[in-house]
Amino acid sequence: MEKTRRAKENVSRLSALLLVLALLAGNFALALGPWLVRLTDTGPVSAAFWRLFLALPFLVVFARVAGQRLGGMPRRTLVLVAIGALAFAGDLASWHIGIGMTRLGNATLFGNAGSIILLFWGFIIARMLPRGAEWLAIICALAGAGILLGRSLDISPETFAGDLFCITAGLLYAVYLLTLQGERAQFGSWSLLVWVSVFACPALLALALVMGEPVWPTDWTPIIVLFVTSQLIGQGLLVYSLGHFPPLIIGLALLTQPAIAAVIGYTVFDEVLTGLDVLGMLLLGSALVVAKAAQKQTRAVTGSRT
Repeated sequence: MEKTRRAKENVSRLSALLLVLALLAGNFALALGPWLVRLTDTGPVSAAFWRLFLALPFLVVFARVAGQRLGGMPRRTLVLVAIGALAFAGDLASWHIGIGMTRLGNATLFGNAGSIILLFWGFIIARMLPRGAEWLAIICALAGAGILLGRSLDISPETFAGDLFCITAGLLYAVYLLTLQGERAQFGSWSLLVWVSVFACPALLALALVMGEPVWPTDWTPIIVLFVTSQLIGQGLLVYSLGHFPPLIIGLALLTQPAIAAVIGYTVFDEVLTGLDVLGMLLLGSALVVAKAAQKQTRAVTGSRT
């Protein structure tokens, strides 16, 4: 009996360790996204199209393996998915454009600002004032964003505009999540992501063509690595692990993304961070953690950065 108990404890510890590693590895894979977007020789919106389009057949397989149905969605649900997918397409397009204009650490932090926006939205819907740590999150978010935006404006107007693109991406991602929040309980993560991709891909391709971007890559390597790391490995590991952790732990793990992006920006693109930059990132990162902790625990449903 004692040996059996110890064996079960060892298995439990191993499972817990694998879940932690999956959570960290998923965030690490997603953190490589901004770097890979810069390496592509297509336009930024075209890169967003390819990362979704190439992943689509694999998402269908994942949905089938998970036993999630792909057909039979009511018309109302399809309309909501279409609206949410357009917001998601706008999120990716705006974020990819911003990545090429601002520092990688800023792009990653502002791109993940959807959690803070959802926190604000919750106060509006509930018609109540923040409490305790929620006030702290608001103060940290405003102070951190103000510092980073001010520093970007000091560097160049283009960097500041890049930050605004990334903030817009965070806003659109929050719209996307709010639009589909009622559908998450009815359809699985992979099934919903398949339908989101089906609607988002044509929108991204059309936008890329209207903007006159080069769509067909001459070097497929960055595009392939982008869709594998972001849409398959990163998203797959997060879907596997997120349901097992409280939002606070998810928020803390999320901070690995801007940290890794900032290191890549420094080592590859000579994006030097001053002490004031670090302070701004810490403040905004703290706000993200508190905002995540304030949310109800849900499973990931999108090809997202969270």
